[in-house]
Amino acid sequence: MAKFRLAYYGFVPHQMFLETCAKDPALEVIHIPLEASTAEAVQTLSSCHGYYVMAARDELPKPLHVHAELLGKLPNLLMAASYGAGYDPLDPVACTEAGVALVNQAGGNAEGVAEHAVGMMLACLKRMPESHAAMIAGKAQNRATMMGWELRNRTVGLVGCGHVGTRVAEICRLAFGCRVIAADPYVDAATLKARGVEKVDLDTLFAEADVVSIHCPLTPQTRGLIGAAAFAKMKKGVIFVTTARGSIHDEAALLDALNSGQVATAGLDVWEVEPPPTDHPLLHHRAVIASQHTAGVTNESRANITKIAALAFSDIAAGRMPPRIVNPEVKPKFAARYAAAFGTQLKEG
Repeated sequence: MAKFRLAYYGFVPHQMFLETCAKDPALEVIHIPLEASTAEAVQTLSSCHGYYVMAARDELPKPLHVHAELLGKLPNLLMAASYGAGYDPLDPVACTEAGVALVNQAGGNAEGVAEHAVGMMLACLKRMPESHAAMIAGKAQNRATMMGWELRNRTVGLVGCGHVGTRVAEICRLAFGCRVIAADPYVDAATLKARGVEKVDLDTLFAEADVVSIHCPLTPQTRGLIGAAAFAKMKKGVIFVTTARGSIHDEAALLDALNSGQVATAGLDVWEVEPPPTDHPLLHHRAVIASQHTAGVTNESRANITKIAALAFSDIAAGRMPPRIVNPEVKPKFAARYAAAFGTQLKEG
């Protein structure tokens, strides 16, 4: 049987990907260097069955994003796998139309992201960003002006309760005795209850949460979800944290909410443009703690997500349907294309 050829552009998130792939003789891994031209990269990808795709949209050149235009140039492509749980540079609809399975690594970095989110909650509640800014400005005098709050027994509202949200809920409940509520149209009330979480709608979450933490993917439905109207519905003095994806929250609306005091403090790991420009007003706001989309950038998380991705490529090379397919409706067309390419039928699992 022919080898399953897969390519990646520039770099992999962790050496674990290459080490895991190297153990599978059915895989042929091709590196496309950063200095390669778009034409050279597309030519290489056109001969490949798999494409391992950077998940951060601003790291990957736009012509190499997996959209209809690129897919039209890749006749052999069967599977595109995102580096992480997010898949901003990949279009699920275009992949489905092309018969390409879009795979992500959901859950692989859940611990790293969840810890980061809770850490930001604590930093905001204790007003660490404001205290830091005051000391730098030489205005650190009366400590009572920096009086904060404790996380214990507060209501934490999760917009999205998948792998990361579930772990955030567990930490907040067990370590801090929090009431956790979640708005997630894809998870039923019974499932959330089993996780110790109350299912609510968004308006109820905004009205009742002391801390609002974002854990949903960026989709057409969630783009701009947290805008001026959403911030206005939140409790005055709410803590806002996001470790999900930029563009889910409106940055200008958040700035207005911070300046008005509607939002007390914010923890931001994701941005509309990454990294944000150095003069971005949210970066310089005294009530914001910021990081550069690094919530899942831990040694453990990156080793885990890259191993999961490599094993997904091994699954398809061995004739098994890979897990974590984001566009499951593609399966019949994807299986037919696989059979045509390799002369064998894909097996579930």
